[in-house]
Amino acid sequence: MILPIYQRKELNLDKYKSLLFRKSKSEEKEAYQTAERIIQEVESEGIEAVRKYSLEFDGVFPEPLILSVEDEICKKAENSLSKELKEAFARAAENIHRFHLLQKESFQPKETQIAESLLGFYYVPVESAGIYVPGGLASYPSSVLMGVIPAKIAGVSKCIVISPPSSHNSAILYCARLAGADFVLQAGGVQGIAAAALGLAGSPCSLIVGPGNRYVTAAKSLLASQAKIRMDLPAGPSEVAVIADQGARAEFIAADLLSQAEHGKDSSCILLTDSLDLAQKTAIEIEKGIQSRPSRRAIKTESIQNHSFALVFEDIEEAFSFSNLYAPEHLELCVSEPKKALAKITNAGSVFLGHYAPVALGDYYSGTNHILPTGGSARFYSGLGVDSFLKRITYQYPSQKSLKDALPSILLMSEHEGFDQEHGHSVSIRNDSSV
Repeated sequence: MILPIYQRKELNLDKYKSLLFRKSKSEEKEAYQTAERIIQEVESEGIEAVRKYSLEFDGVFPEPLILSVEDEICKKAENSLSKELKEAFARAAENIHRFHLLQKESFQPKETQIAESLLGFYYVPVESAGIYVPGGLASYPSSVLMGVIPAKIAGVSKCIVISPPSSHNSAILYCARLAGADFVLQAGGVQGIAAAALGLAGSPCSLIVGPGNRYVTAAKSLLASQAKIRMDLPAGPSEVAVIADQGARAEFIAADLLSQAEHGKDSSCILLTDSLDLAQKTAIEIEKGIQSRPSRRAIKTESIQNHSFALVFEDIEEAFSFSNLYAPEHLELCVSEPKKALAKITNAGSVFLGHYAPVALGDYYSGTNHILPTGGSARFYSGLGVDSFLKRITYQYPSQKSLKDALPSILLMSEHEGFDQEHGHSVSIRNDSSV
């Protein structure tokens, strides 16, 4: 069997802990070094550096570098697609729009009186956002919808789709128009991220979101550390965890593990269960699936053999504990009473409940976002949403009396911190005079 199966009772603590980690530190270090070098070249050499790396990695440097969605090239893309495919994307876009519009209701301005001062907050969108859409092994027009639609709902005035030119098929250009994007930047990888952040194709993007490989993630992290952009979340190799009890169907689980495995050879696909029989049956179904559906066979095989596993516990409650430590990007609950079990989940990007909730439903159609934290970062990140594109601004409007009442406490605290002269003075001077 190509799916490794472990029984918790037979694992020592070191082996158990090792199952929680997915990334190679050496690979991460190399990605950051490469990203830093390319960013520096783009900063110093501009478009010529983007040209150099686009030709090196993608084999083409299209001109113009940036397309308006009103460009004839984008308009013609719509005519090249079948009516059925366009309708499928349109239905998905409507679902995504409805779900994310619901999120916006949570971000309304509020104010209150505290200590006789008026305090409040309100939200404003970032001015411009870049939506990274990866290329490489596949084309991801669905990621265009997932990134642009919540940005536009948030009120972002300028949305740029950033994508390798090799992936600019008609569907990506069509979805950019459908979702309301303004431009398509025809460059991917680190050079595309840097070009968008530095404004080489227009005004700089203040936020860049979207999934990508470790070089893309490193580029976003480096540019964010330099205060050039805000980034969304670490989005690396795709992953899924399935918590399943004896009532689950092995063929369903195998299909869902393989659907993530075909993303890439480093995708992680795990089964957490209290049934050794179910784990073994799932492993058999995986081998059947790889044989009967040979597309991307080598990729799926490496993902399952080297980055995936089934872990069998004596008690299903242990599976929930492991999952919360693992913090998967996608989590399926194939158990009895999945809605009740949802209360046990504290760390996950997106949760799929029941036996009829494959990850593919959320990836494409249902309306939830598929741009999600990976590699365990769901312990402290949420998936992409309307709030990803918003900034919260607080304000206060104190009265003279409220400031006077605050003076004794401020004097004591500022003196304790060593800032009594100027901090304290800025308050006391207002109490010594009237305006």
